[in-house]
Amino acid sequence: MSGLTTHILDQAAGKPAADVVVRVSRREGGNVHLLAEFRTDADGRARLIAGEALEVGGYRLEFAIGDHFKASGLPVTDPPFLDVVVIDFAVSNVAQHWHVPLLVSPYGYSTYRGS
Repeated sequence: MSGLTTHILDQAAGKPAADVVVRVSRREGGNVHLLAEFRTDADGRARLIAGEALEVGGYRLEFAIGDHFKASGLPVTDPPFLDVVVIDFAVSNVAQHWHVPLLVSPYGYSTYRGS
């Protein structure tokens, strides 16, 4: 299965981050073109680009994580320290599956190329 997916895990709550807005864009030169906007499901997952629509090149994911933490009931600053987490990355082989997870708390995050 090829394509692009994501999964958000809320480390502070110890569970998936459901209903988070995720925007996926294509980066070309200095320009960024919004492709689509999604919300994560109850398990914190979203299928962003189907395999046949994935192209070699640069992409941007934007996670509206500040809204998630405001709604979570966890103590966060106003405005939140992390509002929108932006991850720029590149796809080099469209035959492969590209999974970009986000591990996040109100004050930090990490990502990696998942499987």
